[in-house]
Amino acid sequence: NSHLYGLHLATDAVLAEHKVAIIDEAHQFEDVLSATLGFELSGGRMRHLVRTTQAILDDADLVIRADEAGDELADALRRYRDQRLSADLPEDLAAALISCRSRADRIHNALRNIPDDAPDDVKNRKLRAVQSVTALIDDLDAMSTLSDEQVAWVEGSEGAPVLKVAPLRVDDVLHEKLWQQRATVLTSATMPTSLPDRLGITSHPHRVLDVGSPFDYENNAMLYCAAHLPDPRDDNYRDALHQELEQLIVAAGGRTLALFTSRRAMLEAADELEPLLPYAVYTQDQLPKAKLIEAFTTDESSCLFATMSFWQGVDIPGPALSLVTIDRLPFPRPDDPLLQARRDLAGNRAFREIDLPRAATLLAQGAGRLIRRSTDHGVVAVFDPRLAT
Repeated sequence: NSHLYGLHLATDAVLAEHKVAIIDEAHQFEDVLSATLGFELSGGRMRHLVRTTQAILDDADLVIRADEAGDELADALRRYRDQRLSADLPEDLAAALISCRSRADRIHNALRNIPDDAPDDVKNRKLRAVQSVTALIDDLDAMSTLSDEQVAWVEGSEGAPVLKVAPLRVDDVLHEKLWQQRATVLTSATMPTSLPDRLGITSHPHRVLDVGSPFDYENNAMLYCAAHLPDPRDDNYRDALHQELEQLIVAAGGRTLALFTSRRAMLEAADELEPLLPYAVYTQDQLPKAKLIEAFTTDESSCLFATMSFWQGVDIPGPALSLVTIDRLPFPRPDDPLLQARRDLAGNRAFREIDLPRAATLLAQGAGRLIRRSTDHGVVAVFDPRLAT
């Protein structure tokens, strides 16, 4: 729903007129808006355009050349995977984008030549194709006018690289499209203190309300920090983590959701501990998410090892989940292009304004998997000794 609302703010054309907006999970709203207010370009978009148009265009050569332009763009993007780009694009990438723009323009002209009295199925396909090619042309043109307020980078797999563009800040759009237009309520169980500034709320009349929690954390839960473990950057940390995790799982009688900040760390721990533990050990790769949670809940002594997709939005009440472990403080990747740009903008305030709030919010979200009902009891264990200091 947040993504849908972001698209509405970008286009003013998705939702009906309304006087009040309620944004849940507001701690994610900035990132959602960055995604929906930006755009993506890839060879796949050109190939999709080809599939959309080839059945209604007679010019086979035009279709083939558009497909080739998509391959050319994919090849160029592949060379810059995981890199941030400046407005002065590399020559090969700029040439590939120009080629795509030329092919898209020719397809657009060809579509306009389809007669208005064509059969209904052709007219419907034409409408979809025109919408697709128009959106593609708009995004290709936007690449030629990148500003300092935008961040461009390439991510994705080797086979499907994607050029992404996102706004550096979203507060200007929110000021114009939301805060000035309608009353808004933002809710979250983990509202970072930096959120009003990040979203540009501080310059508008607003109120912050903390309604507390219905749960008795002091009596129902314990926070344990393994302060004796090595620093997570230490070579001995992995073995020490596995040993500590095994002891805690045995003490809890299984019933553990082990959260990891990387898939590699999750798989290493599962491979090491599964032969040693007398309980079933599931990893998030084994089953679809809903079936995995069902299996974990049904077998109360089982353990579930998971990564970021399980840090939020997972509700497992009852004794099946009595121990939540977190391998390390979830600081964002230092090489994330969008966050790099935000750090550059923040200067020497970057750690406090960008990294620390994100890590604190995600840590709270992960810890929040433990107590889901007033009758729940258990322990949250953090294996990062930096939490103690």
